Amino acid sequence: MPAPLALIAHWARSAVVPRGGAFNALQAHEIASPVVQALLQGAGLDRAAVDVVVLGNALGAGGNPARMLALHAGLPQRCAAYTLDTQCCAGLDAVATGAALIASGQAQVVIAGGAEAWSRSPMRMHRPLHPGVAPVPYERPAFAPTPEQDPDMLLSAARYAAAHGYTRSEQEAYALNSHARAVASQDLLATEIVPLLGVRHDAYPRLISAERAARMPVVACAENAAPSTFGLSTLTISAQADGAAFVLLMSAQACAKWDVTASMALKAHASVGSAPEIPLIAAELAAREVLKRAGDLKQHELACVELHDAFAVQALSFAKGLGLRPEQLNLHGGGIARGHPIGASAAVALVRLLSDLARHEQPDAKGLVAVAGAGGLGSAGVVQKLWGDLHDQLNFLP
Repeated sequence: MPAPLALIAHWARSAVVPRGGAFNALQAHEIASPVVQALLQGAGLDRAAVDVVVLGNALGAGGNPARMLALHAGLPQRCAAYTLDTQCCAGLDAVATGAALIASGQAQVVIAGGAEAWSRSPMRMHRPLHPGVAPVPYERPAFAPTPEQDPDMLLSAARYAAAHGYTRSEQEAYALNSHARAVASQDLLATEIVPLLGVRHDAYPRLISAERAARMPVVACAENAAPSTFGLSTLTISAQADGAAFVLLMSAQACAKWDVTASMALKAHASVGSAPEIPLIAAELAAREVLKRAGDLKQHELACVELHDAFAVQALSFAKGLGLRPEQLNLHGGGIARGHPIGASAAVALVRLLSDLARHEQPDAKGLVAVAGAGGLGSAGVVQKLWGDLHDQLNFLP
């Protein structure tokens, strides 16, 4: 297997809270700052050691939230700050960017991940072309040049479900299982969550009966398809949410200098593009590519798989495409159960993967994290647990 892109010394996240909930008054850097401080404390690293912050954020609408975070968290003023927006992929792409900075020698210590304050997202308007004309408000920007390439993402997922035969009942069964897993794992998940405003658990997961699920309203359905058969209900869509998640990336030299023990390594990453009108398939394409880059890793060699499942149909398709069973994904519940803090969602999935790998009995356990984003983007990473003597594992050490 190729040498790691970077070592992972620590990881942490906030709870994921539905839009308008407990984090309603907080900006993205205010949600993220306690997580960053806990990250450094957990690794035993002085904040003066941090070279760069790379932050995934999708709804900030300008400015540089990464710089706001670096200053608010008390990082050194010399610390560089990059804000990255690849929508749902941003949290994981930020980690890959941080790893690339380390691999290229431009940084030794990087904090990378994502934060989103959907509750505080700005109201958006298109500036009018002529004086006296009212500006036009909009909820989301275009993600592709033409309307045909850029359908509403709920409609796109509903069309995909109908075209490929993923029924409403199948989608709801997957979603119910995700919620049940998250509820059952609440105490375990709390170990990776940094308390904020008294919130110590993801707020959205709940136990729901199949009968109640069947009564939930359909919010999207393909043209000429029966809503009761192929419609997407509210249960099968990841809810709008606020949250933050980060990892501490370090070079082997920095670990030695600062006496920090790294327990994980980012072995490979892949970002890909696919058909913009069907964005949900991009996660599978990115996963296939990253498995190749990780040394032709096979699915049966993966101890854990985390997919940010914005839609239940996406998870069903992803599992089928990779030759996995749906129950092999997201062992303690996924985005369907947590919610979707867009720029942070993939970073939350990565933190989930790292936490599960750390508990795995296999000393060199490997895991896959994947996400799809608006506009037909996919991002995926392979992480490996470190074991034994670090020098023997990392062939880039002198």
